[in-house]
Amino acid sequence: QVQLVESGGGLVQPGGSLTLSCVASGDIFRNYGMGWYRQAPGKGREWLTSITNSGRTNYLDSVKGRFTISRDNAKNTVYLQMNSLKPEDTAVYYCRFLGTGYWGQGTQVTVSS
Repeated sequence: QVQLVESGGGLVQPGGSLTLSCVASGDIFRNYGMGWYRQAPGKGREWLTSITNSGRTNYLDSVKGRFTISRDNAKNTVYLQMNSLKPEDTAVYYCRFLGTGYWGQGTQVTVSS
């Protein structure tokens, strides 16, 4: 059974940083690209960034230069390093196996002073 579990969310002041983690169970992690998404209150879920199984990355323009995705195949984990956080980054953040219906449960990130 495939499971994705995010962690690392919390309350941070504007300009601060957080690192999110997403740990996958099962043996398929290294075969799939991974993505991070977020859903702000009252809005739809949006794609932020993805990383292929070979490490190639892509970013939404609004987070490029502030967010960094990385993966550790030995730990079945994908990370999202978030810097220079803004109040508009407040959302529930989700990870996903790209091209599948496997999503994590989400972790809340709140950027507020």
